[in-house]
Amino acid sequence: MAKINGSDAMLKVLYDWHIDHIYGFPGGSFDSSMNAIYNFKDKMKFIEVRHEEAGALAASAEYKLTGKLGVCFGSAGPGAAHLFNGLYDAKFDKTPMVAIVANVPTSRQDIDFFQAFDEDKWFQNASVWCRQPKTAELIPVVVDEAIRQAYARKGPAVVIISKDLGWQPIEDNFRVNYEAKVEDNYPAPTKTSVEEAAKLIKEAKNPVVYYGLGAKGAGEELKEFSNKYKTPLLSSYLGMGIVEAAFPAYMGTIGRIGAKPANEIQSHADLVVWVGNNSPFSVLWFNKNAKVIQIDVDSAKFGKRHSVDVSMLADAKKSLRALIDAGEEREESPLYKAALADRENWDAWMDSFKDDHLKDEGRVRQEPIFDVINKYAADDAIFALDVGNVNMDTCRMLDLHGDQRWTTSGLHATMGYGAPAALAAATAMPDREVWQLAGDGGFAMMNQELLTMARYNMHVLNVVFTNETLGYIEAEQRDESNQPLSGVIMPDNDWAKVAEGMNVPAVTVRTKDEFEAAVKEWKNMDGPMLIDVKYTKHMAYSTELNTLGDPEFVKFYHAEDLKPFSYFAEKYGVETDAASGASQHEEEPEPDPEPEATSGASEH
Repeated sequence: MAKINGSDAMLKVLYDWHIDHIYGFPGGSFDSSMNAIYNFKDKMKFIEVRHEEAGALAASAEYKLTGKLGVCFGSAGPGAAHLFNGLYDAKFDKTPMVAIVANVPTSRQDIDFFQAFDEDKWFQNASVWCRQPKTAELIPVVVDEAIRQAYARKGPAVVIISKDLGWQPIEDNFRVNYEAKVEDNYPAPTKTSVEEAAKLIKEAKNPVVYYGLGAKGAGEELKEFSNKYKTPLLSSYLGMGIVEAAFPAYMGTIGRIGAKPANEIQSHADLVVWVGNNSPFSVLWFNKNAKVIQIDVDSAKFGKRHSVDVSMLADAKKSLRALIDAGEEREESPLYKAALADRENWDAWMDSFKDDHLKDEGRVRQEPIFDVINKYAADDAIFALDVGNVNMDTCRMLDLHGDQRWTTSGLHATMGYGAPAALAAATAMPDREVWQLAGDGGFAMMNQELLTMARYNMHVLNVVFTNETLGYIEAEQRDESNQPLSGVIMPDNDWAKVAEGMNVPAVTVRTKDEFEAAVKEWKNMDGPMLIDVKYTKHMAYSTELNTLGDPEFVKFYHAEDLKPFSYFAEKYGVETDAASGASQHEEEPEPDPEPEATSGASEH
C-alpha cells in the first residue's frame, strides 16, 4: 500500500472534507506541515497572513459568512499563542472552525525545550474539543474527528501536531466521514406549547418580538407574524439583517448601539416573543414582570436572560409558522401605532444629515458616508465589520438587503476583526465585492493584513473611519461611568500613506462627494483599495442617555427634531400597563446596569 507522511495525510483529510484553503504563518515547528502544503499546492490554497491572529479570526469569520468551517494553523510557542483571539471569537459565537497547532518533536517535549509548552492545557478552555495525536497513524483520524466535533459542538476544535510525527510515513488508507455530516434539522414545537403561546399572544396588550441570530432563515415568518399580530420587531445586533431594515415594524437593535425606537419600546412590552436570542445584555431590558414565550433549540437558554412562561424547544421557522397559523389577526394597538411613528421620526431625523450640511471642522458626519455605502454596495456585497463605534453606525445606518451578508466579532467583541474577516470573505467568495468597515482604533490592530490583500489581489474596499479616538470607549467613559477621558485618544495618522506603502491604492476623503468618487473608482478597478475617511469627532446619538427633556442633550446631539416616545404614547393613547410599568406621560427610566454592562465590550 502507498505511503504518505503524517502531515500530508492531515491535508488530505481537509481536502476530502471539501476544504480548499488554509490560513496561517509558517514556523520551524510546522516544517513538516509546510512541506505538505507545498505538496498540495495544486489542490489547496495557502493564505499566508501576516499574523496568526488574523488567520484564526479569518477562519472564524468564514463559517459565519458561508456556513462552512475555516481552518487555520500556528507554530509552537508564539504562533500558537497568537491564535487565541480567533478561537475565543469562534467559541463565544458558536462558530465551527479547526485550528492546527504545531508542537516541538516528541523527543523534546516536557524538557523545557525552545518554544515548548503544554499546549493541550492551554487550548482546552479556548476550544470545544482538543486532542494531540500520539502516533502519526492517528493524525488523519484525529483531524477527521476534529472537523466533525467542530460542526457538532458548534465551536473551535484544536489538533496539536508534533513536528516529527508530521514527517513520519504512514499507510494511505484513511477515508474521511464527510458523508456523515447532515444539515441541522430541528423539531417542530409541541401542540401544547403552541396553544399556550397563542393564548398569551391573544391576551397581551403590548406584545413585541425580540429575535437574534437563532432566527436566521426565518425572516419571512418574522414579518408575517408582525403583520398578523401587529407586533414591533426588535433584534439583537447579531440578528441584524434577518429582516431587512426597510420593514416598517422593524425597530432595530436594542442596546447602546441600537436605534432610539427599539430602546424606548422594549420597556413598554407586556409580552416578549423571544426567538433564538442569547444577548447577554438582554438581562438589562424588558420589565421583569413581562411574560415571555421563548423559542430556542438549546434548552440551556430557557430562562437564562429573563423568566419564561412558555418554552418552545423547537426550530424558529417552524415555531413562528405554527404560531401564525394558531391565532387570530389582531388590530393595531396604540403601542404598535406609537412604535411606527417613533421609527418614522427617527428615520427622518437621521435622513436630515445625509447631505452633510453640518460640517465638523473639515470632517464628515456618519450619515452621508453610509448613504453612499447603501447606494453603491452590490446586492450581494459582504461587509466585514470591526468592533467599536462602527457597530453602532452599521446597526443604525447600514441598509442590508438582497443577498448582502455581514460579520463581526459578536460576544467576544475583539477589535481588529475587520481585516481578517475581509480576507475570509474575499477568499471564500472571490466573485463578490467585500467592504471592510473599521474605526481607526480597530484598524490599527490588524492593518498589516493589507499586505495579504495586495499579495492575493483581493477585491476589498477598506473604509477606515478616522476620528482620533477610541470612540466607543470614550462614549462609555462620558455617558456611563462619568469619568475623565483616559487612554482613549488616538494619534492622528495618514492611513492612505500606510496603505500605499503596503501596495494598496488609497485616498483620504473629508466630504461625501470625495467618498462617493473614491467608491466609484474602486468599483471600476481590480484588487484592494483603502479610503481614509476623516470622520466627525462628534459622538453618535446616545440611546443610553436619551434625555430629550434636557436642552443641553438636545443641543449636543442636534436633536431638535426628535421627539421622546412619551409624545407618541400620549398621541396614540398608550395606557399605563401594570406588567410593564410604562407610562404615557414619561419615559421609562433606564435600569441600573449590572456588572457585565461596564465590561467595555460592545453591546451586541
